[in-house]
Amino acid sequence: MPADMPPLPLPAEAMRRGSPSLPATPVETINTMVHYYRGELGRMAGWRDRIDRTTNWAITVVAALLSVSLSTPTSHHGVLLFAMLLVTLLLLIEARRYRFFDVYRARVRQLERVYFAEILNPRGGLAADWAAPIAASLREPEFLISYRDAACRRLRRNYCWMYLILLLAWGLKISSTSMQTSVAPGRDMAIAFEHVVANAALGPIGGGVVLVLIALFYALIAYGSLRVDLSDTELAHGSVHV
Repeated sequence: MPADMPPLPLPAEAMRRGSPSLPATPVETINTMVHYYRGELGRMAGWRDRIDRTTNWAITVVAALLSVSLSTPTSHHGVLLFAMLLVTLLLLIEARRYRFFDVYRARVRQLERVYFAEILNPRGGLAADWAAPIAASLREPEFLISYRDAACRRLRRNYCWMYLILLLAWGLKISSTSMQTSVAPGRDMAIAFEHVVANAALGPIGGGVVLVLIALFYALIAYGSLRVDLSDTELAHGSVHV
């Protein structure tokens, strides 16, 4: 090697030269925080938009199948049962999306609650480990809410009302004479219970079995709608939640 040639850099030194460096000044740190906050806010908004789309699909399904079922007496009541099945599928999809949204929402809220709120209204300085939860979540992302809790939360906030509307429409469909083609004209509007059970039949499945299954299904819906985690402050007066 010629004497005037500079020594070759070591591999570790070369890697250090090519890797991005950590912020070295307060200005660089603030710029990094701003860009990171905007990135997390964008991801949170993206998952929020996916949640809203699923809810919109569910509302569209309910409205469309209600129109099909109640518009004519020849329409089978199974259309409303099929609507319940589709709404359940959309609820499960939305619960999965909500778990992802909840991760990014927690990071954004930690930045807003601890960092930006302290900048706007200082109350004693930042704690040394205020960003530790965010760093831990970035290193090893984990869901903060279980699948069951996510489903119950979305059921309580939106889907319980759709299920209630479908139940009322289904009850009207199997109990009203104007919604049945097998009832003779001029008969009293009230149908005997045995006729309601007969109207609730679904193919080879008897009406009594269908009524029991629907009762069990809506008992589960009621449990999920009324189940509230005591650590969840979403029902506190004035609190903002999604």
